[in-house]
Order: sequence, then C-alpha cells, then structure tokens
Amino acid sequence: MRILVTGHEGYLGTVLVPVLQAAGHEVTGLDTGLFAPCLLGPAPAPVRTLRRDLRDVRAEDCRGHDAVIHLAALSNDPVGNLDPELTFDINYRSTVALARAAKEAGVARFLFSSSCSLYGAGLDDRPLTEDARFAPVTAYGESKIRAERDLLGLADDGFSPVFLRNATAYGYSPRLRTDLVVNDLVASALLTGQVRLSSLGQAWRPLVHVDDIAAAFAALLAAPRERVHGQAYNVGRTAENFRIMDVARTVRDLVPGSEIVIASGSGADQRNYRVSCDLIAARVPEFSPRWTLGDGVRQLAEAYRRYGLTREALDGERYQRLRRIQALQRAGHLDDRLRWRGSRETAAA
Repeated sequence: MRILVTGHEGYLGTVLVPVLQAAGHEVTGLDTGLFAPCLLGPAPAPVRTLRRDLRDVRAEDCRGHDAVIHLAALSNDPVGNLDPELTFDINYRSTVALARAAKEAGVARFLFSSSCSLYGAGLDDRPLTEDARFAPVTAYGESKIRAERDLLGLADDGFSPVFLRNATAYGYSPRLRTDLVVNDLVASALLTGQVRLSSLGQAWRPLVHVDDIAAAFAALLAAPRERVHGQAYNVGRTAENFRIMDVARTVRDLVPGSEIVIASGSGADQRNYRVSCDLIAARVPEFSPRWTLGDGVRQLAEAYRRYGLTREALDGERYQRLRRIQALQRAGHLDDRLRWRGSRETAAA
C-alpha cells in the first residue's frame, strides 16, 4: 500500500515507519519538523517527506495514497494545556480537515492515533472497555473525543476510519521522549539514583511499548475492512495496567542502586484509569503485543547507557515536548500559534 504518515518524525512515527516499510508498504511522511533533530542514537533512514504544518494539508497532499495514518498532534497533557484552544485547533479541527481532504482524494483507510487519555478520571473501578463513558481531565483528552466523533461521521462505503486508543506509551525510540512516565523514571533512576515521583503514585495507568503500538497500526492496516471499519480499540494488553507506585518499584528493582523518592508537595493524580484490551485481542488476532513493563525498563536502561544519555540532556529541552516548544519560541523560531518563523533549518541544532 501507499501510506501517508503524519507526524512521522515524532516518537511513535520514527518507530512505525520502518515497520510499515518492512511489511512492503511505500511510505510518505508529513511533518512540520518540530522534533526532527531530537535524536538519541542513530538517525533513522530518510523517507519522502512533505514538510507541512498539519493545519495546511490539502487534498493534493493525500492524493495517490491508499491509507493515511494520522499521528501528528500536540502530543501530551502539558503541551495541550499550554493553550487549550490551540490544542483543539491542531488535534481536533485539523484532524477532521485532514480526514476530509483524504476522503476527497479517494483515500480508503484512515487510522487515527487516539488515546486512552479520553477516559481521564475513570468512572469505574474495573478495566474500561471501548464503550465506557469518557471523563477527560485535559484539553488533550477532550480533543481526542471530539476528533473521534467527527471522523466517525465521515465514515461511509468509500472511507473507513479506525481509532487506536493507545495506552500510555513507553520504550526506546530514536526520537526519544522523557516526558512519558516510564521513560522518565528509568532515566532518573539511572542518572540520579532516584526514581522520582511527582504524585503519590496510587493512580492506575495502562502501559504499552512503542513497538507494540507500531505493530497494532500495521495489523489494523492489514485487517479486513469489515472487521475494523469505524471501530475504536484500546491498544495494549489488559495485564499491563499498573499503579504508578508499582511502576516505580519495578524501575527501582531493575536499575541497581536506585531508590524511590516522592517529590515534596506531591498529591493525587487526577488521571486514574485502567483499560481492557480484550476487544483488539479478539477481533485482530494478527496483533500480538510482546513487551512487558520489565522488559521495557531493561531496554530503556540499556539504550540510555549505549547512546550516552546525560543528566544535562535529561534536564534540557531535547527530549521533552513542552520544553522543546518553549525553547523554540524563546529563540524566535516559533510564533504563539506554533508556526515557524523563517527557515526551519536554523532551529535544527
């Protein structure tokens, strides 16, 4: 298939593109380039790239593709809270505009990277299924709800959207993010000796390795249309729901010499939910997640050592999305709407 992947230079896109290529697909990336230089380890092989802001995508950009995999977004709660209205503009309105452009261009499949963040505070003590009520606590979570709703309204015999509600991602990617809980805790343990929690650690969170998310996209892309059309799937494994404190204990046990430290003034985390991933396991047996939390912690620690992650880098802007955006704004490279001023190449360092 010929596939357009938006946000292909992000944390997930950098892992997903080689998976799609290995399956024989022809990939074109579309990315504004905010995080292109944010590398830890070898740079991925280049692909044909449309250097485009998501808000400027046209039907011509989508024409000639069999599928769109839409990853591009303001990608976590802190970034989303920077300007909630801007979050809705990019994550919601531009997502729907992209889907309309893809539909106009004759694209048949549209895989949307949604999030379990839309469950938010959780409203049940049991693992939540895909038909659970939403309780978002952030603009990011709300933007995913609105986007799913309007994308489903575009579905018809010629246009088939699928929604991947990814659990909280972790694991090594060449375009690393340390603003993800497991990635952050492992880095902190390795570089400071402290598994540092900013909450009391009692909240539940579903976890999924970035490699398994990529595998889910590949499996859903290949699945027969009648099995996945218009369907939302929680992506992960039901067994991989953990309290944050238990995550911290796993990191402590696997990173020698580290200890758990709860930051002064920490309180409860509003986000608190478990999810069931039984639906994707039953309907898409081609997707078989293989990572456990323990294996992922070991992988991260080994990658951090191999590629020389430093305390300076951990505390800097390179691997944290909000800090990266704010640094680009302070340097005058981005305006207050997160649009580039001048050449992107001047911000590549």
